[in-house]
Amino acid sequence: MSQSLANMINNNDSTHFEGVEKLLEVWFMRKDGMTSSCDLRKIPRSQLELVLHEVKCEIISTTSTDELDAYVLSESSMFISCRRFILKTCGTTTPLKCLPLLLSLVNQYTGYDTVQDLYYSRKNFKRPELQVTPHRSFEEEVRILDQVFPGGRAYCMGSLNREDCWYLYTVSPGRPRQHPNAARQNLPHYRAIKSKREPDQTLEVLMMDLDQEKMKYFYKKNNSTAAEVTKKTGIDKLIPGVIIDDYLFDPCGYSMNGVMRSVAGAYMTIHITPEPEFSYVSFETNIPQKSYKDLVQRVINIFGPKQFVLTFFASVGSGNCINISDDSNSVPQYSDYDVDDIQICRLPGYDLTYALYNRFPS
Repeated sequence: MSQSLANMINNNDSTHFEGVEKLLEVWFMRKDGMTSSCDLRKIPRSQLELVLHEVKCEIISTTSTDELDAYVLSESSMFISCRRFILKTCGTTTPLKCLPLLLSLVNQYTGYDTVQDLYYSRKNFKRPELQVTPHRSFEEEVRILDQVFPGGRAYCMGSLNREDCWYLYTVSPGRPRQHPNAARQNLPHYRAIKSKREPDQTLEVLMMDLDQEKMKYFYKKNNSTAAEVTKKTGIDKLIPGVIIDDYLFDPCGYSMNGVMRSVAGAYMTIHITPEPEFSYVSFETNIPQKSYKDLVQRVINIFGPKQFVLTFFASVGSGNCINISDDSNSVPQYSDYDVDDIQICRLPGYDLTYALYNRFPS
């Protein structure tokens, strides 16, 4: 969530803030497998700021562990570990515009020469007509990604005709990556390479139409500091042991990153757009859980959404599952919510679960 009202002028279009984030995740490696001296965190901060200039956002604060640098941004978050780059931005940001520069910097500074996996995802926008190129439609985003990764594949989860959908673009091992114009565009020649993945999982809970009593905490006039909000709402208790870096925007909005020193590369992040006309909250973590059902319950208890989307990525063989039952084709059930849509698919190296929940009519 950014300064959703601070930079607005008084007309109907400009008073809308798009809380839905665009999420870009890229894993890197070397073609020869010699990665012992490679590290994405070798990219200088000054160069990262140039990347974010392309995206139209900036760094607010930073928290680090031995394995991860976490950045709270003016529009959401960025996470950089040894070989994974995550950029999550809301509003009218343009994360796909930074790809050529990012790939060039990775080639220049980090020692990596290959994209192992790329994922770009987002929920459907509430006001897509307010986005700017190349994010005015998923078709436009796919065209941009295909220019760099012609082996990529685009998917849509959920219902297109009801506008409750979640888009995904993936590039994974076993499909070609080098674009025929890569040399002309001065881009690194990224090509497919198969590599063993470490166990990995990512949970996202994307919440809409939030309880406005609960959203009152996220206005500057009601709480003076982010730490106060984090404690009052119980965000600090969602995952024990997380080191929290939080920010309360003026006049409203909230962002937080959490990192965990005891789990390599572990993070959580929350972003809140509280305004009633377009309220939106996102929660994301890769921290392993004994019960993801219980974690999601704690999340929805804090924010009270009328509707939420759950997505869960788990690397094949990791042993992680969104559901605690033996039925791999089911998702957690929550009182007061119907599951209106479930889709489960196998991507190269990963299992993906998508579910749409709606609160029972009151």
